[in-house]
Amino acid sequence: MEANGEWSPHTAAEETWRIFRIMAEFVEGIEVMSQVGPAISIFGSARTKPDDRNYQLAVDCARLVVERKLAVITGGGPGIMEAANRGAKDAGGTSVGLNIALPHEQDPNPYQNIALDFHYFFVRKVMFLKYAVGMICLPGGFGTMDEFFESMTLLQTGKAPPMGVALVGTDFWNPLIDWVRETMLARYANISPEDLDLFIVTDEPAAAVEHVVGFYEQHGARPATPDAVEEFRREPQRRLTGEGTLFGVSPRISTR
Repeated sequence: MEANGEWSPHTAAEETWRIFRIMAEFVEGIEVMSQVGPAISIFGSARTKPDDRNYQLAVDCARLVVERKLAVITGGGPGIMEAANRGAKDAGGTSVGLNIALPHEQDPNPYQNIALDFHYFFVRKVMFLKYAVGMICLPGGFGTMDEFFESMTLLQTGKAPPMGVALVGTDFWNPLIDWVRETMLARYANISPEDLDLFIVTDEPAAAVEHVVGFYEQHGARPATPDAVEEFRREPQRRLTGEGTLFGVSPRISTR
């Protein structure tokens, strides 16, 4: 937009080229991540220090994941991300960092043996979920909440294959889950009771890893094949997504 408020063709051209930058990030991400194999995404604060209890919990979670022969994916930065990459690398496993360019807080940690750099948050978040078979969340800020609730939306609506999700740190997570249960569910009925079964809350890394890895080992990947979609539609209690549309069916716009 020009200073006088008129649209600039140059700006429009820049917007067109931005599409190719987005495409390039998707292509590079898919090429690399498709070779990683089954992985667990671990989220948490970039501000957590190495002497914090949650840092060690993340190290332990990642180590246990690697011991179960799965890779670990993090956001590649400091704090909980560093701890998880550290635990995975020290255990001799695949330690993936999906780094994001930020003005502050995002310095790539040295414990990644596979590293990707992203400009766009939304492309990065696709990689977190597309190539994960489970998810572990430790205490964090807005970014962690964004990743957790977006994942819940995708699982609730059937847009992501079912997977185990574990929230580690009862002191941090229980007040939020109490609000979800008492306000979002009981008071406003904005979710269904079974939506609270999409995750567990625990203080134990072993319990968290057993939940997410055990779910994968029991169920494996469940892609949205035509048969799976049809089976999903036949279940009356799960027929509608959280947005009120049929699973796999685009919302209809009334012409009346």
